[in-house]
Amino acid sequence: MIHEALGRAVPIELTDDRRIRHRVLRLAAVSLVALGLLVGLCAATLDAPPVILASLALGWVLMPTVLAGSLREPRARYLLVVPASLVTLGLLAICLGWMPTSEMAAAGWLLMTAGVGLGGMLGLWLWFRLMPVPAALDDPLAPGRWALIAVHVALVVVGWALAATALLD
Repeated sequence: MIHEALGRAVPIELTDDRRIRHRVLRLAAVSLVALGLLVGLCAATLDAPPVILASLALGWVLMPTVLAGSLREPRARYLLVVPASLVTLGLLAICLGWMPTSEMAAAGWLLMTAGVGLGGMLGLWLWFRLMPVPAALDDPLAPGRWALIAVHVALVVVGWALAATALLD
C-alpha cells in the first residue's frame, strides 16, 4: 500500500517471513497481557470517564486480534494503527485530565504514555517505513532495534509499577 505508492519494496515486517511471524505471535501475547493490565489499572485507580476506559479496552481487544489476523494476511498489520491510536489517545486523555493525585502514580501514567507512544512511533518508523530506516536498524533482529524496544518496554513496565502504587492507597 504505502510502499507501492512510494515505489519502494515491501519491508520484511509486512511479510510472512518466519522471524516476523514469531515476533507477531509474541507481540500478540504480550499486548493481550500488557494492555489488559493497563485497562485494569485504569479501572481500579482512576476516575476517568467511561469513554477513556472504553478506548483503552477496545485497543486491548483489537491489538492482539489484528496481530493474530495478520498472520494470515501480513498487510493487515497496517490496521495496527487503530488499536495503537485508541490506547495512545486514551493515555493522553488520562494525562491531560484524569491524573491521580499521587505524584508517584502520576509519574507512572506519564511514563506509560511515553512508552506506548514510543512503541507506536517505532512501529510507524520500522514496520511501515514512513521515514527512512538506517541500515543499522533495517534487520528486524538488529541490536539497535532491540535497544529501542527495551526502552519502550522499560518505560511501560516502570510506568505501570509506579502507577500501580495508587492501589496501595
